[in-house]
Amino acid sequence: MKMISVPIPEDIMMSVKIPRRRWKTELKKELALQLYREGLIPFANAHRLAEMEKTDFHYLLGERGISRQYDVEDYEKDLENLTRWRAGK
Repeated sequence: MKMISVPIPEDIMMSVKIPRRRWKTELKKELALQLYREGLIPFANAHRLAEMEKTDFHYLLGERGISRQYDVEDYEKDLENLTRWRAGK
C-alpha cells in the first residue's frame, strides 16, 4: 500500500501535549475522527486510518460525542459480511 506523509514543523509538535512516542498514533486517531465527523470518509476507512478495531473506534466515537453515520456503503459491507457469515454456518 502506498503511503503519504504530511510534514509538520517539529516546534509545533513539541507544543502538543502528548508524549513524543504517541505522536503518530494520536495524530492518526484525531485525523480519522475529524474526517469521519465531517463525512469525508466512511467508518471502514476511519477505523483503519486510526489503526483501531471497529468496536474500539466505535467506542471512541461515543467518547467524543460523534454520531455513527450509517450510509449505503456501510450497509452493503454489513450485508456482504452477513452473507459470508451465513455461508460459513
